Amino acid sequence: MEFSEKLMDLRRRAGLSQEQLAQRLGVTRQSVSKWESGCAMPELVKLIALSDMFSVSLDDLVRGQSPEKQESVDTTRLEEKIDTLARECRGSYFRYTSPVRLLGLPLLDIRFGRDRSPTRYNTAVGIVAVGNFSVGVVSVGLISAGGISLGMLAFGGVALGMVAVGYLALGMTAVGVYAAGAAALGAKVAVGTAASGAVAIGRDAQGADTLALTRGLTAAKAESFLLTHQSGLWRPMARLFAALAAWIA
Repeated sequence: MEFSEKLMDLRRRAGLSQEQLAQRLGVTRQSVSKWESGCAMPELVKLIALSDMFSVSLDDLVRGQSPEKQESVDTTRLEEKIDTLARECRGSYFRYTSPVRLLGLPLLDIRFGRDRSPTRYNTAVGIVAVGNFSVGVVSVGLISAGGISLGMLAFGGVALGMVAVGYLALGMTAVGVYAAGAAALGAKVAVGTAASGAVAIGRDAQGADTLALTRGLTAAKAESFLLTHQSGLWRPMARLFAALAAWIA
């Protein structure tokens, strides 16, 4: 059945006149008449609206082929394309994938969607990945994992987030080899309101070597303490943690 015939059949089954259908779609009756006569095709946004209105898939509405013919078509890829276009037109997600690739991954992959769980529409994977959920060398998302990771929940070599887990972790709750946050747990160094680590600086500090956070604590004093008790600590990292300690104090 051709699209024009399919549309006419669906409209009549719904008990709608051409004028009533036109009003629901925000078009003229002449437009509906042209569609049903086969003289014109609706734009994609209107096709999606028709699909929703009559509760049929875009595939069935547009193609309307017999089951025998459908079996000979690569329906999976076609349905994916239609689903992608439908989601895009409904504004349910945004996607950009860089054509430039490195190590088999796109240089930049951006994916945001309304889905609350990870799907291919909202999960970004690339060298630089940005999305609801993201995995990349540099990763930014609500939940992210990567070499450098930023997110509400972040996992990475360097992780920054509300909850951060990484070699260097900075967050409200931070867990890592080196960790700083309101609550920090660090294997070697921890800085925070509550801090636990081999070397810990905090109001409530637990560890082999501890320094209390007080109003008089300066970044210089905190840095000296860190370098004294962690002699192999990279100086820029010592300065970062010392500055954080002074700021928290």
